[in-house]
Amino acid sequence: MEFQTLITLAREVLTPRELAGDSQAGSVAAALITDSGKVYRGVCADLPCGLGFCAEQAAVAAMLTAGESRIVRLVAVCEEGLLPPCGRCRELLYQINYENLKAEILTESGAVPLSELLPQVWRA
Repeated sequence: MEFQTLITLAREVLTPRELAGDSQAGSVAAALITDSGKVYRGVCADLPCGLGFCAEQAAVAAMLTAGESRIVRLVAVCEEGLLPPCGRCRELLYQINYENLKAEILTESGAVPLSELLPQVWRA
């Protein structure tokens, strides 16, 4: 699956909205494709107490729920364009399957393997 298709699928769930109080959701959306060819999507939850989560984490949770862990490609989008995964998400992608270092991540500069975004990995 091409990155443009993943971008389109992520944009379909990009739905910024207010939740309770100062909480918001959907300002960032992510789509990933696994080695089986299945696509998983997620949106972020921004909560004032720090209990929120990233769109990539939501997509990974859906993937793990379905019994998969190997990512081939991933994109994250906001209204302004593409976003690279944050450091926490980079570690998550790596720690759920070490083969994910080969996953292609689309950034404004182009597609790069996770290994370039997370150059000094560690294992417990």
